[in-house]
Amino acid sequence: MFSAFAYYVLVYPLSLLPLRVLYLFTDFFFLLLITVVPYRRKVVRGNIERSFPELSTQEHRKIERKFYHHFTDLLAEATKNLSISKTQLLKRFKVENPEVMDELYRKNKNVLLVSGHYNNWEWLITGQNLLFKHKAVGIGMPLSNGFWDKKLNGRRSRFGMKVIHSKIVHEFFSNNKETISTLVLADQSPGDAKKCYWMEFLNQPSGILFGPEMLANQYDQAVVYFSIHKQKRGHYTMRLKEITSTPRALAYGEITEEFAKLLEETIKEAPEYWIWSHKRWKRKVPKDLSALKEEQIKKFNDRFRSK
Repeated sequence: MFSAFAYYVLVYPLSLLPLRVLYLFTDFFFLLLITVVPYRRKVVRGNIERSFPELSTQEHRKIERKFYHHFTDLLAEATKNLSISKTQLLKRFKVENPEVMDELYRKNKNVLLVSGHYNNWEWLITGQNLLFKHKAVGIGMPLSNGFWDKKLNGRRSRFGMKVIHSKIVHEFFSNNKETISTLVLADQSPGDAKKCYWMEFLNQPSGILFGPEMLANQYDQAVVYFSIHKQKRGHYTMRLKEITSTPRALAYGEITEEFAKLLEETIKEAPEYWIWSHKRWKRKVPKDLSALKEEQIKKFNDRFRSK
C-alpha cells in the first residue's frame, strides 16, 4: 500500500518535472551526502583508494566528491526515466558508431552488449530498442518489492525492451527466434568466488563474472563492449567496440579479460562516473586459485572445445 502511494503520489509526479528542476532537488541531496548523511563513505573511499594507490589523498577525495555529485545526478535522471518521452530520450542519449551493431544485424548475429554500472545505464535500458535494429533484451534479478519490480520494469520496457529473469535466460535463448541484443552489466560482485574469473582489475585481485563468456560460447553470440560518456549534464553518448563475433574461436578467458581491460580503461578515463558505492570486492580470493583455474579451464574446454 505504501509503495503504491509513494509511486503514484510522490515519485511519478516528480518524474514529470523538467530535469533542471529535479537537479535542484538532487543538488541539495548532494550537499547532505557529503556532510550530514555520508552514504557508504567507507565503501566509496576504500574502493577508490585501493583502485588508485598512486594518487594522493587529495586526488582521492576529489574523485569521491565528483562521484557523489554524479550519483545524485543519476537519481534525478532515474526519476525522469519513468516518464521521459521517446523524443527527449533520443535527444539526450546517442550512439557514436551504430554501424558496429548494424553490421552484426546484417549478418543475423545475436549480440551480448556488455559493460558496467558506468554513467547512465538506466536510459540505455529504456532506449536500447530505439537505438539498434536488434530486438532489445535485458537480464535482471527481480527486486524484493514486487510492486516496484513490476512498475520499474514496466517503465523500462515501454519502448520495446524485454526484461527477463536471470533464471530463465537459457530457456529464453534456446527458444528465441528473433535477432536480439542482450544487455549485461557484468561488474557486480560475483555470487560465488569459485565460479568467477580471477584477474587483476583496478590494481587488485578481482573476481569477474564469467556468465557473459559462457553465454557467448553456448549460444554463439557476438560480444560488444559499450562505454557511456557524459557530454554534459543530462546528455550522453554511447561508444561501441566489438570484442568478438566468433566466441568459439577464442581461448578460455579471452572474452572476460578483454571486457575487464576495456572497462578498466573507461573507468580510468573518468573515474567519478563509476558506481564506487557497490561492495565490488567483498569476495575473497580462493586459497587454491591455481588448482581452481585449471579445473575451470578443463570444464570449459570439455564443454565448448571438445568437439
